[in-house]
Amino acid sequence: QVQLVESGGGLVQPGGSLRLSCAASGIIFSRYAMGWYRQAQGKQRELVAVFTSGGSTNYADSVKGRFTISRDNAKNTVYLQMNSLKPEDTAVYYCNAQFARNFWGQGTQVTVSS
Repeated sequence: QVQLVESGGGLVQPGGSLRLSCAASGIIFSRYAMGWYRQAQGKQRELVAVFTSGGSTNYADSVKGRFTISRDNAKNTVYLQMNSLKPEDTAVYYCNAQFARNFWGQGTQVTVSS
């Protein structure tokens, strides 16, 4: 059974930081591209960042220079370090694993507000 479990969301003031984690089980983690997506209320889900199995990363323009994705294949975990957070970063953040199949976590809420 595949599970992706996100953690680390919460309420933060503008300019603050959060670190999201996603622990995966039931997959050969190193084979999968691991990504973070987000969905704000009333909007479509969008890609935030992806870390491929080959070691490359890609970011949405809106988060470049502020967010950093990383992965630890020994711990089957992918991280998203979010700095200089803005109110427009408020969303539910989802972990994604993609290889032959596509898997999603349950999501974690990030709220940026003063």
